[in-house]
Order: sequence, then C-alpha cells, then structure tokens
Amino acid sequence: MKLTVRETAVFAMLGAVMYASKMIMEIAPNVHLLGVFTIAFTVVYRKKALYPIYTYVLLNGIFSGFATWWIPYLYIWAILWGATMLLPKNMPKKIRPIVYMVVCALHGFLFGTLYAPAQALLFGLSFKGMMAWIIAGLPWDFVHGVSNFFCGILIVPVISILRRLENSASGT
Repeated sequence: MKLTVRETAVFAMLGAVMYASKMIMEIAPNVHLLGVFTIAFTVVYRKKALYPIYTYVLLNGIFSGFATWWIPYLYIWAILWGATMLLPKNMPKKIRPIVYMVVCALHGFLFGTLYAPAQALLFGLSFKGMMAWIIAGLPWDFVHGVSNFFCGILIVPVISILRRLENSASGT
C-alpha cells in the first residue's frame, strides 16, 4: 500500500477533516460524522482508507491525550472499516444509501459494547462489571446509533464528491 505524495496529502487532510468535524460537533454528545467519513473513505479508498482513519485517531490522541479512553479507538474504527469492506462493491444503487446508513447506525448502537472489553481489561472489571458498564451506557449508545443513522444520509453524497475529485485529479 505504497502512497504517492498526493495521497499522503489527501489522506492527511481527510483525517484532519474527521477530527475537525468531531470537534465542531462536540456540543451534541454522540452526534458526529465519524461513521459517515469512515464508511465513505472505505468505499472510495478501500484499504488505503485506514490512513485517514488512523490520522484521525492519532490527532485525537495528540490533542485530547493518549489516556485509557483512547486505547479502544485503536480498534473501534477498524471494526467499522472492516464491516464496510465486507459490503458488496456492486450493490444496487437504490439500496446503497440505506445499507450504509444501517451499518453506520449499528456501529453507533454497538459502540459501548465494542468499547467495553478494553475498559474491562484496563480497569480490571469482571464480566458482570463489564455488562453493567455496557448497560449503563445504553442510553448514550441509543443516541449514537440514531444520530449515526440520520447522519448516514450524507454517506452517498460524500462518496460521490470524493469519486468526482479523484477522477478529476487522475484526468478521467
């Protein structure tokens, strides 16, 4: 997965856009465009989407601190990337938006559950303690999933813009 200079610059900017969007939207807890960007970047750039995704993760650590809350970010976004990679490339146009929105929403609904194993390991929680942690976070996961679903409306337009920009850059 060797990168060109152009790709390096583009992926750095896309990772910075992810981070900036998160910071701008922090006034509404668990409402953000990170799932939208992760799915859109994955559909367009496939394996190389990991570059902007992990640029975002790194920026998050740099500006918010490499504390225990950050450790699950090392795998949580890769799970959404992997789920998106498993989607068929040739989905009918009519169902793409809803499939992307549902995948985005599922990641939001499951965020606390995906986060919990790291919390349990880091803080010595038993399985029962981990389950209590998950249950306590369900209202936030509900907000996260619902907001991801509605924000997911933007996935197909973001994909279209990225593809148009990539085609114009390559001269096609």
